[in-house]
Amino acid sequence: MLYGVRRRLEGVYERLLEREVSGAPTHVAVIQDGNRRYAREQGAETTEGHRAGADTTEQVLRWCGDLGVEELTLYAFSTENFERPPDEREALFDLITEKLRSFADREEVHDRGVRIQAIGEVHRLPDRVREAVAYADRRTAGYDELRLNVALAYGGRAELLGVARDVAREAAAGDLDPDAVDVSEVERRLTTGPTRAVDLIIRTGGDERTSNFLPWHANGNEAAVYFCAPYWPEFSRADFLRALRTYQSRQESWRRTRARRAAALLRAVGDVELTEARRVFGRFRDRAGDDESVDLLDVETAD
Repeated sequence: MLYGVRRRLEGVYERLLEREVSGAPTHVAVIQDGNRRYAREQGAETTEGHRAGADTTEQVLRWCGDLGVEELTLYAFSTENFERPPDEREALFDLITEKLRSFADREEVHDRGVRIQAIGEVHRLPDRVREAVAYADRRTAGYDELRLNVALAYGGRAELLGVARDVAREAAAGDLDPDAVDVSEVERRLTTGPTRAVDLIIRTGGDERTSNFLPWHANGNEAAVYFCAPYWPEFSRADFLRALRTYQSRQESWRRTRARRAAALLRAVGDVELTEARRVFGRFRDRAGDDESVDLLDVETAD
C-alpha cells in the first residue's frame, strides 16, 4: 500500500521536473560512484554492486535518448582502478566485457542509433575487454543519433600529458611550429576523448570532486556539475532530471550575466563616444567664433 503511494508520488514529481526542464544539454558525462559502498550496505559482494550499477547505466542511456541528450560519457574504469585488488579488477573486466557485448546486440541500441565507443588507454586492458570494445565499435559503426563513450583505463592528466609530449617531440624535431599549436590542434590530438565539449558532469555517491575526468572537455567549457548523494545503483530518473535542471539554471544564469555585461559595455561605450563628441564639438565651436551658431543635440545613453 505505502509502496504504491510512494511510486505514484514519485511519478508526479518526475512529471513536475520534466515540465521544469525545457532543454537538455548536448553532452552529459557521469562519474558512477558508490557501487562498492552500495554492495557493502546490502551485505553483498562488491561485484554485485558493480552489476547493479550496470543496470542503472542501461536506464540512463534510455533517459538520454528520450530527453534529447546527444552524447553520454561514462567513467567506467580509471587508470587509478588498476590499483584495485586483482580479484575485484578481474571481475570488473568480466562485467565490462559482458555489458559491452550485450549493449552492442541490444535491439534498443540499434533502434535508437546509438554509437558505442571506448575512450582511454584501451591497449592497457586485457584481450577480452579489447575484443569486446572492438565488437561494440563494429556493431554500431554506422550510427550517430546518440554517442555512448565508455571511459576505460582513462585518466585526464595522462591524456593531456601525452599530447604535451607529442607536441614537444615534434617541435624539437622541427616538424611543428610551436606558434601553430592552438585549441584545434590540441583537440585533434586528443584521440582518446569524446567528440563534443562536456556541458554537464554528474557525480553520484556524495563526493564533490571530478576525479581527473575529462579536464579538457569539461573545464574548458566551464561545464555545470551536479553532485548527488545516491549511490550509482540507486540513481533515479528524478535524480537525472534534477541534474538537467541544474544545467538549465546554470545556462539561464550565464545568459543573464552576459546580458548584464553587454548592457554595461554599451553604456560604457556610449559614455565614451558622447564625451568625445562633446569634446570635438567644443573645439569646432571655438574655431567657428561668435558669428556662427551650432546646435548640439544631446544624446543620452540608455540604462
